[in-house]
Amino acid sequence: MAEIIIICIVAFLTSILTFFSGFGLGTILMPVFALFFPVDVAIALTGVVHFSNNLFKMALVGKHTNKQVLLRFGIPAIFASFGGAWLLMQISGSQPLFSYHLGERLFEVTPVKLVIAILLLFFSLFEVIPSFQKIQFGKNKLILGGILSGFFGGLAGIQGALRSAFLIKAGLSKEAYIATGVVIASLVDITRLTVYAERFTTSGLHENVGLIVSAVASAVLGTVIGKKLLKKITLQLVQVFVAALLVIISIALGIGLI
Repeated sequence: MAEIIIICIVAFLTSILTFFSGFGLGTILMPVFALFFPVDVAIALTGVVHFSNNLFKMALVGKHTNKQVLLRFGIPAIFASFGGAWLLMQISGSQPLFSYHLGERLFEVTPVKLVIAILLLFFSLFEVIPSFQKIQFGKNKLILGGILSGFFGGLAGIQGALRSAFLIKAGLSKEAYIATGVVIASLVDITRLTVYAERFTTSGLHENVGLIVSAVASAVLGTVIGKKLLKKITLQLVQVFVAALLVIISIALGIGLI
């Protein structure tokens, strides 16, 4: 019961904060799932919640999607996400790189934990270091952006920060930027969830359907409220909050506390 309450609260609050940033829900929610599940399973669970919430977002703003940008960015992202998800499945069963004891408790650092920790730390710095914040890419780099965003989306469920960096300079309106990003994220989610499917069947996740449904409902409710609070929340506040939490989580994953 405790994990349901914690995950639902985080899903609800994060969905509010990240509705208009275009990213953040998966990167925050995944480490929270990782408190209660293996990291690769946590990524798969987060994918379900992330995808379900994006479907709801599409119902709200999908009509503003820019089809040209969607094709140039989304198709490479789909193929690249297969590669990232496949790599995750290959390294998820690897032996720990090292382990240590604190008191009677054993802590292990596995390859997948270390990879996720490094990625989380990188994307947190992407949000707060001024020189990184200025990194934006023109329309001629949309294919490259799709490849990078899709691959990291498949590997770690982290695609929003890179996707936003590329799309923000694509000449889109605010509505088109949000809608196009949501559709692309959904396509990547579909792709990686098909690869994760085997992991779902072998991990007993069918016993946690209630948890998944509750988390999805919480995220959807947060999305509704986030839309209403658009004018009262600044993107800078969201970025600082996400970056700070990601630093903490990346360190915890990197030293095996999670």
